[in-house]
Amino acid sequence: MDSLSRLDSSPEVIAAVDLGSNSFHMIVGELRHGQLIIIDRIRETVRLAEGLSARGELSVEARGRALDCLSRFGQRLRDMHAASVRAAGTSTIRRAHEDAGFMADAEAALGHPIEIISGIEEARLIYNGVSHSLPPRDGLRLVLDIGGGSTELILGQGAEPRALESVHLGCVSMTERFFADGRITGAAFEKARVAARLELRPVKAFFRGADDVESIGTSGTIRATASVANQLGIIDAQTVTPAAIEQLIDRVMRFDTIAELSLPGLSERRAQVWPGGLAILAELLGVLRVSELQASDGALREGLLYDLLGRLQHEDARERSVSAMAARYNVDANQAQRVASTAKLLLEQCAALWQLEMPLSSLILDWAARLHEIGLDISHDGFQRHGAYIAEHADLPGFPRAEQRFLAFLIGSQRDQIDTRVQLLLPIAWREPALRLALLLRIAVLLNRSRSQVELPDIEIKVDDCVLELRFDKAWLEKNPLTVADLEREMGLLSSVGYELNFS
Repeated sequence: MDSLSRLDSSPEVIAAVDLGSNSFHMIVGELRHGQLIIIDRIRETVRLAEGLSARGELSVEARGRALDCLSRFGQRLRDMHAASVRAAGTSTIRRAHEDAGFMADAEAALGHPIEIISGIEEARLIYNGVSHSLPPRDGLRLVLDIGGGSTELILGQGAEPRALESVHLGCVSMTERFFADGRITGAAFEKARVAARLELRPVKAFFRGADDVESIGTSGTIRATASVANQLGIIDAQTVTPAAIEQLIDRVMRFDTIAELSLPGLSERRAQVWPGGLAILAELLGVLRVSELQASDGALREGLLYDLLGRLQHEDARERSVSAMAARYNVDANQAQRVASTAKLLLEQCAALWQLEMPLSSLILDWAARLHEIGLDISHDGFQRHGAYIAEHADLPGFPRAEQRFLAFLIGSQRDQIDTRVQLLLPIAWREPALRLALLLRIAVLLNRSRSQVELPDIEIKVDDCVLELRFDKAWLEKNPLTVADLEREMGLLSSVGYELNFS
């Protein structure tokens, strides 16, 4: 039964988990007749960024807090029978060394895979969450999100982001850097504000200067600031102004230490990282010339949830990204489609035996086939390497970092020697499937090398653990001696990665 059929027949529970630098969030929704109804929200402070060393290593205490939280989230997901879950790690996990042990333990505790998303993808998802949490607007909308380890800035129009940026400014990292001894002083605030100003200077031109912009703030820092200002009578509603922030900073400086910091509407957990967040917020409004900032509940977790809903309803942001990249790099659409069709035919015949039945297999093989020639826009010599670099390092909305690397591996492995060092950078569970998909892509590219518009004959592929056998029409092989030569060369190339290719 497809996803749309399930939406119409009975409610389906879906969930999103945001592994932030300060807090972990989970939001659970139920699909009722195609509509998403939020049925549960959970937030826990884990202070992951606080446990990150300068060398990118997580402390034992931070790991423990994270895994305990994810275990509780996992239990709730199991109890609620969540059918689809999307979990994403942000700034601190991006900056941490790729610790397979921690990520494996985290995924085991949650019971679901965890994506590591880029700052730009985080910004896109935040805008998606805000857009779905507020009334529709045709005009420009500026969204600011201060997280524990990074700050995201997005300028969008309607439902589409136009400019996205992620800067290394977070409430946890700024508080640790400038209020490390726990003391609150005017000098510490000034140093923090200067640092924030310098970090924002290179990107300010992209996010200010337009008329009639609605400014929206999200995340714990901004919502806590609006709450405190409201309860102190500094503002009347959930709209933060530069003057209100200056008054709040003055109020904070009446306390000698963060441990003593206590204001109406400010939780003890938020107080621990609020000074750094306030310094960032003050400079954001100043540098971007924001006169009023409306606080919103929508954020990354809502963006993840609605992005997941889009995938279930076949509105995948990754598909749009692939189409846009193919157009940008002048891909020959007819040739790309020929390769994609051949790759699909091969995959259908060997998916079960090669354990390639997960949905991502067919999707990523199709995307790699459609983008396999993007490197030609740079140079024919080694174009597969150019294409792999583009695919891995370009901003591809909708793609987590691991999926981009997976895509890049397939594109880079389409011909010549396969670099297994790149394969080892993939998550362990994906390494063998990635190699097998790369072999199918290589064969599809090879068989369509002539770029002929004449359809290929029926091709039969049989696979065993490390053996591929291709069967063709004898007359076709006799008419295509260059293809035979290519297949004979391919036999040697595949043997170098432990696979045997035969054809008849």
